[in-house]
Amino acid sequence: MSNRVPEDDEVKRERAADKAAERARLVAHRGLATWGEKLVPLGDFRRAAAESGSVLTPAQRAAAGEALLAQCEDSTPIEGPYDRIAVCGGIYNNHLALAAFLDRARAEGAEALYCLGDLGGFGPSPEKVWPLLVDAEVRVNQGNYEQSLASGREDCNCGYTDPRDNHFARLSYEYTARGCSSDFKSWMGQLPARRRVLVGDRELLLVHGSPRRVNEFLFETATSTAYLEGLLDQEGADGILCTHSGLHWHRRLPSGRDLVNVGVLGRPANDGTPRVWYAVLESTSDGLGVHLTPLDYDHQALAAEMRSEGLPPEFIATIEGGWWTTCLEILPAKERGRGRF
Repeated sequence: MSNRVPEDDEVKRERAADKAAERARLVAHRGLATWGEKLVPLGDFRRAAAESGSVLTPAQRAAAGEALLAQCEDSTPIEGPYDRIAVCGGIYNNHLALAAFLDRARAEGAEALYCLGDLGGFGPSPEKVWPLLVDAEVRVNQGNYEQSLASGREDCNCGYTDPRDNHFARLSYEYTARGCSSDFKSWMGQLPARRRVLVGDRELLLVHGSPRRVNEFLFETATSTAYLEGLLDQEGADGILCTHSGLHWHRRLPSGRDLVNVGVLGRPANDGTPRVWYAVLESTSDGLGVHLTPLDYDHQALAAEMRSEGLPPEFIATIEGGWWTTCLEILPAKERGRGRF
């Protein structure tokens, strides 16, 4: 049984009045407005705003709001239509895997070849991928690596936040920057950030990280279906193809549209095998066929070249064993749990 003495009505009213007064004191406007880094009298702020701004009618205000939220027109030209295309991402200087991809994709009947960016980093001999891409007429998107190299940035703008991830990213970027000619960097700077491709009757948006940001990581377990539906609504596309995260995955959304992370050619998918991945998209009677495709290449030859170039042993261990030893801290828990480290 409680020993608490019940409050009479007068005490309750006094307590309620005290609370109301305290709340009024906290929310009361103090007559000041923030102007830059200064606090100025509210009246002065209102007069200055009235002199420099404009007064909108309710209809004008509503129209301005609609214009702000409206879908932006994308002037990106639409390529195609094609019945079948092959798309790779993240070459990371792996010229041997790129050469194997080019041979395989053409043999499988791909009418057009695409690369979603990040030509450099991790692997050896950066300049070797350029003639392969040009000779095969691969249509390349600009990733964060290309943006950084072309503009002379000091880092890759990879989007890492952990010091260990950034340490190895810096080593990769500095090595690649030293190994790329000024002509190659200039060519990178002319690449488009996005492409639109028609496969059958499906219009696909090709980007590096996401339509929002070049270095956004779209991981399977951390990316909601609602978010993807919203991106596709905003972009007016039937599918989005991306890379950057290094891990391939595909989701068919309730709307029937698709998100495809095509994976990367530059290093394995943290699955204990040396193979790498790319995607084949084709027109089918049901709409869009999506095939995430493993690719074998001479990974031992690549590892030997990496050793001769003095690249970190952690990178070489990944190429040989298939398990990521670096850039792990960015991974969501479930993706991290699938790896060895």
